[in-house]
Amino acid sequence: MRIVSGKFRGKKIRAPKHLPVRPTTDMAKESLFNILNNKLYFEEVSVLDLFAGIGSITLEFISRGSTSVTAVEKHPECVAFLQKTIDELALDSKEGVAVVRADVLSYLTKAYGKTDVIFADPPYEYEHYDEIIRLVFDRELLAEDGCLIVEHDERRSFDQHPHFKERRKYGGVAFSFFALDEVDD
Repeated sequence: MRIVSGKFRGKKIRAPKHLPVRPTTDMAKESLFNILNNKLYFEEVSVLDLFAGIGSITLEFISRGSTSVTAVEKHPECVAFLQKTIDELALDSKEGVAVVRADVLSYLTKAYGKTDVIFADPPYEYEHYDEIIRLVFDRELLAEDGCLIVEHDERRSFDQHPHFKERRKYGGVAFSFFALDEVDD
């Protein structure tokens, strides 16, 4: 895995093979960030990375200058690896980077405040995708122009969800985008 763009562009991240992760492929990640590059200014967004794993998405947002990035992961070895990588990049909490060891559903039930981008990449066999989406919107965790991005297996569909906006597919990987409904004046 490598960081695609920004101040850490090209940095390779080599995670131990025994970690229980399925990192977003470089091709899918690059495609996702090309989409986001046309939608937002990275230097002005706060990010919540759910199921952060080894931090592929977290590190990409950090590299691109996001104002604050919180990575949530429950596996202790993944948390330790991501924290070690952040330390190696000489980043600290003053730069708006935080790694939280927690179960995502528990974290979301207690979370507060609004975030510009929430990215969720649960294991493909995860049974609570809908619960994640519900909690994000019920707890009003998205900023007004924010978006929730869910990475999932291409066979899963969220097209009928009321906050669903679009889906992009790259190989066997799909990203579904959700946002608050636009208010007509």
